[in-house]
Amino acid sequence: MSLRTRPVHQQRTPRVLLPLALIAFAFLAIPLIGLLIAAPWGQMSELLTTPTALEALRLSIVTSLLAAAIAVLLGVPLAWVLARREFPGRTLVRGLVLIPLVLPPVVGGVTLLAAFGRRGLVGQYLYDWFGIQLPFSTAGVVMAEAFVAMPFLVITVEGALRTMDRRFEDAARTLGARPSRVFLRVTAPLIGPSLIAGAVLAWARALGEFGATITFAGNFPGVTQTLPLAVYSALEVSRDEAIALSVVLLAVSFTVLVSLRGRMLGGRG
Repeated sequence: MSLRTRPVHQQRTPRVLLPLALIAFAFLAIPLIGLLIAAPWGQMSELLTTPTALEALRLSIVTSLLAAAIAVLLGVPLAWVLARREFPGRTLVRGLVLIPLVLPPVVGGVTLLAAFGRRGLVGQYLYDWFGIQLPFSTAGVVMAEAFVAMPFLVITVEGALRTMDRRFEDAARTLGARPSRVFLRVTAPLIGPSLIAGAVLAWARALGEFGATITFAGNFPGVTQTLPLAVYSALEVSRDEAIALSVVLLAVSFTVLVSLRGRMLGGRG
């Protein structure tokens, strides 16, 4: 008698796991469903077109895109160094780079103040020499968002660089291509999907950033009040507006996760 092995996706689930999985799903999904049920759908257009909401939306889009651009510009070279270069203390450097992933956002804001505040480690020289004050400004919002978003891009791109087939790079070098040309014409296209995924994740993280932003940049309408901060402020005066803005952020987050599910799950749908 021959024994047939079921494909992985067809293997029977242990009985104890299915109820626990359903409980976990309910625990995570019910609050989201509750938000959608509580949403004032009939007033959504009116609530989302108030001057405060539109200004917060505009500021969120501008600052999050700038933060994502900074993450790409600085994060890709950093990911390449971490993936391809051997140097003393690389593990420590990687830990410091990725620590914003687990650092409480408010603590992230405090660290930014300690470094770039008016009397901070670097900020005091920026202010004394150039008159630049980053806290409580739109530039401070971009910095706070980039600080928490860049690790998402770095970890995604570093993983792609480590697992890609390097024979194509070796072939290009054998043919006489310079390192910069190899990177632009061979490496970058090969890691393109991961780079896009990392950039989108960084943008979504920047768009939803709250703790570091309110700590480092404050909550000033038209200057530093992004959508998450507008939700926080609206809770005190208009619950419906807070829910409407929350639905917008929920929709963006869900869209990003669904669009990147293949990349996050190793190509599986």
